[in-house]
Amino acid sequence: MNLKGLDHEVIAVNLLEKAQREPRYLSVNPMGLVPALEDGGATITQSLAIIEYLDDAYPDRPIRLADPVQRALDRSLALTVACDIHPLNNLRVLGYLTEPLGVDAVARDAWYRHWVVEGLNALERLAIGAPFAVGTSPGYADVCLVPQLFNARRFNVDLSAFPKLVAIDAACNALDAFARAHPSHQADAPAA
Repeated sequence: MNLKGLDHEVIAVNLLEKAQREPRYLSVNPMGLVPALEDGGATITQSLAIIEYLDDAYPDRPIRLADPVQRALDRSLALTVACDIHPLNNLRVLGYLTEPLGVDAVARDAWYRHWVVEGLNALERLAIGAPFAVGTSPGYADVCLVPQLFNARRFNVDLSAFPKLVAIDAACNALDAFARAHPSHQADAPAA
């Protein structure tokens, strides 16, 4: 929303307090996942579907890259995050490992690090990094990559093997649109 310059209201859904499992939120998104976008009477879920919808509904300041080859590579990188990395390390999976499977925090965090590193290895090889994942402006892959690197740092993943990705993350976070979306700048962010 910030990249497109669209006014919007953010309604916080505290995942740590399981607000996404409450009936009120489940009526918005029956999967109990974030994000969900309500616009013009429609509710769209899944990050990539939301980004694509925003590009279609609000074509000014597109996020979708213009060149077909770059666009396909960008989508490929975004899907690597959205389909291959994130589903294995989101809170509901990590919570399931802990309860009911009884995996301790050390093993759970090792699980997280294994899958994120495997995905980041692929992204490091595939990303062009000029200065963004695929080109000279942020695309879908950048929007997906930044939160993954934020979480990787939270789980103490050594990112030294991913200099391209770290540089892409820095280029994104230098932009006001990404800075305003940073988790630490959200109204419900815990005090540091």
